Amino acid sequence: MFLYAAALVLVLLFLSSAVRILNEYERGVVFRLGRVIGAKGPGLILLIPVIDKLVRVDLRVVAMDVPPQDVITKDNVTIKVSAVLYFRVIDPNKAIVSVENYLYATSQLSQTTLRSVCGQAELDELLSEREKINAHLQEILDKDTEPWGVKVAKVEIKNIDLPQEMQRAIARQAEAERERRAKVIGAEGEFQAAQKLSDAARIIAENPIALQLRYLQTLREVAAENNSTTLFPVPIDLLTPFLQFAKGLSGKGTPAG
Repeated sequence: MFLYAAALVLVLLFLSSAVRILNEYERGVVFRLGRVIGAKGPGLILLIPVIDKLVRVDLRVVAMDVPPQDVITKDNVTIKVSAVLYFRVIDPNKAIVSVENYLYATSQLSQTTLRSVCGQAELDELLSEREKINAHLQEILDKDTEPWGVKVAKVEIKNIDLPQEMQRAIARQAEAERERRAKVIGAEGEFQAAQKLSDAARIIAENPIALQLRYLQTLREVAAENNSTTLFPVPIDLLTPFLQFAKGLSGKGTPAG
């Protein structure tokens, strides 16, 4: 009876050390006597106890925060820049064999690359062209992590902290820019108004009767809005047509000599 129990215990120990179950998103790098024989999984994996060793590798996308880095930009402005990094393992064998800890190595590389790339750009470029900076960071990190079996899918600059003095300077610059635009818009409005007045003056010069009609219209508007008596000098041009008409009649009525 004792022998049967001992055999059962040995079988259970053998199965517990020989059988592994890997999830769909996992792969297992198998070492046999210290040598890699390949990546296994997913599903049921059988190992040789004592001889084989299994290292699990997660193939899912990892979102890693890059802590704020002190950066001196190309135009000598000191800022703090933080980012977020998205990557995943595409070659489990390289991720285990080529680097001691691919997570730590990727984190350190992303920090140094962030400082280097941001230090080569000016502050205005960092603030206005983030997509360009993100693409440059992703390209460099993806190239450097390729020997580790890691694929960098995306890099995003998350935050840029500016000194208080620089924030006030940028606010003054934005206010000056708004004032400049307001003055430009006002000048354009004055220019358009002057053009319209010039066009109106040219039309009146070509058609003098238009000025008289405008004068009569103004008299009508004033009379309709005010109850008080208003005196306007009557321009001689307004009476000229009537005088000419009267002269014509007098000429017709004079008998021929």
